[in-house]
Amino acid sequence: MQVPGAMQQQIENIYREQSRRVLATLIRLLGNFELAEEALQEAFSAALQQWPKEGIPANPRAWLVSTGRFKAIDQIRRRARFDASQQQLVQQLELAAGEPEVPPGFDIDDDQLRLIFTCCHPAIGEPARLAMTLREVCGLTTEEVARAFLAKPQTIAQRIVRAKTKIREAAIPYEIPERSQLPERLETVLGVLYLMFNEGYSASRGDMVVRGDLIGEAVRLARLLLQLLPPPQPEVQGLLALMLLHAARSAARTDAGGELVRLEDQDRQLWDRVRIAEGLQLVEQALGQPGFGSYALQAAIAAVHAQAASVEDTDWPQIVGLYDVLLRREPSPVIELNRAVAVAMRDGPAAGVAIIDSLLQQGCLTEYHLAHAALADLYRRLDEREAAVAAYRRALALAQQQPEQRFLAAQLAALEAQAGGPVADPDFAGATDRKPIGKPAE
Repeated sequence: MQVPGAMQQQIENIYREQSRRVLATLIRLLGNFELAEEALQEAFSAALQQWPKEGIPANPRAWLVSTGRFKAIDQIRRRARFDASQQQLVQQLELAAGEPEVPPGFDIDDDQLRLIFTCCHPAIGEPARLAMTLREVCGLTTEEVARAFLAKPQTIAQRIVRAKTKIREAAIPYEIPERSQLPERLETVLGVLYLMFNEGYSASRGDMVVRGDLIGEAVRLARLLLQLLPPPQPEVQGLLALMLLHAARSAARTDAGGELVRLEDQDRQLWDRVRIAEGLQLVEQALGQPGFGSYALQAAIAAVHAQAASVEDTDWPQIVGLYDVLLRREPSPVIELNRAVAVAMRDGPAAGVAIIDSLLQQGCLTEYHLAHAALADLYRRLDEREAAVAAYRRALALAQQQPEQRFLAAQLAALEAQAGGPVADPDFAGATDRKPIGKPAE
């Protein structure tokens, strides 16, 4: 059936905005990842057939959940004809089908958060639970998850399979744990939301710099988590503050054509002052309590940027000092890279080059395109043209996001055409905004 263009676009928008929530609810109802994923695809296939004729329902998500649920039951019935072991599952699903999809006192909007806590169960190894949650809950591709961990896609795929098997074999319940059990899962849950947001703020690949759907979901879930947990929770406050302060810049990070805009060139009048005000308040609350950690510190760095009238007016000594504290709390090569750019803004490009060269020699960031991009910009400032060209070429070879590729190609072409060039861009090079690297790959 030929679907009209406008209807096709509407359904694609619903898929992008609602599919992960629909999947989370289907997993709760069906109790099986693979079955729920098949049901999700079946539901959207049915939508493509029915909605152009009948119109989009008033509640598309409820329609998709209900359709997916019954498609799954029909599929299991067909399998049961040839596999007696499926009979019990059919009976369980048919019995459950008579129950409401949303039990009394159950908020369907909590389904994603429940699924995150399930995926983050301590019985599952940390690398596996992070990878599975990003893939299944957040909707990142296996390749995107692999880039977040600087790992191979096949390694990530194996982790996800093992994690799903563990959930099934250990009968891990689909629920938000009791408050006494929250601390052992909270760190991983926060890490998932952090990586989800960063993929939205700076997509690892594709033709968009910003993915607003991921940003919105990460902020929504962080708010939900803050409401769920008893106060005080400085790291939850810190994470939400970090998200809000970065999300406030989103409209200024690309131009009308979707091309990357450097921090120094951004129109700060486009920054969302309401989000900034809320973020600053949350940072102050988080830092004023015992137990704050890396998220609150990163939010404090973002707060310094948010309060500066320009790149030149930014308090770079304070940012370097905050990175020093952050590195003591959470050693990370990406944080060291971010600090190197801040040091370059404070002390001059040669100081930044020395730090980044050391990181690359250690082998930590050799496949991380932003390290080479930062190095190229600093070499440009030092007028070391050949070194800058080599670094830009390396960064361009590694970059996966198309706007970043075009940005790097333009900088490289300009450098090859003339000796001069723009100053280093802290926002592009990773002063505070770059996506974090997860735990070391296995």
